[in-house]
Amino acid sequence: MKIFCIGRNYADHAKELGNDVPDEPVIFMKPKSALLQTHTPFYYPEFTNELNYECELVLRICKNGKYIQEKHAQNYYNGITVGIDFTARDIQNELKSKGLPWEKAKAFDNSAAVGKFIDITPQFNKKNINFSFLKNKELVQKGNSSQMIFSFDQLLANISNYFSINIGDLIFTGTPSGVGECVVGDELEAFIEDLSLLALEIK
Repeated sequence: MKIFCIGRNYADHAKELGNDVPDEPVIFMKPKSALLQTHTPFYYPEFTNELNYECELVLRICKNGKYIQEKHAQNYYNGITVGIDFTARDIQNELKSKGLPWEKAKAFDNSAAVGKFIDITPQFNKKNINFSFLKNKELVQKGNSSQMIFSFDQLLANISNYFSINIGDLIFTGTPSGVGECVVGDELEAFIEDLSLLALEIK
């Protein structure tokens, strides 16, 4: 399985990190080893001093495909949840300043936490999904799928121009503003509407 991630898909988040708002999806990937397995603790990585959370809506791919037209994209995913794209921000900033790739900051082991999936039914309004993220029971991030620069279908169509998608692949669709630091002992919880789908503690 592959984990596709989209950067800067919310204008406010791009601005809070001092980045330009993109005119096409910014795609990066995490390896299978980045997926935090269910019931596996998340341990603060020893190589960073600035671990950041980024809460995102995550799609589950249900059909193999390539060169998918946007109008057909909805047929290729059938589940949605919330996830955390953990980022070693100090490592990322250092690598970016040198013009180097920053997989070490984004794709390390267990850096992709994923919640329980909700099935996407025909009645599901994908253009109006509220999601939120709490740190120690305090709201720190909230977003709505309508705020995304590129929609789910646009993202999938764009990704499939470059990569084959396969059953079980995941797409992290981007984070809204409000990203921040987390430390050992922090309790993190993510919701779609009022459903708690992901909860973990930083060990």
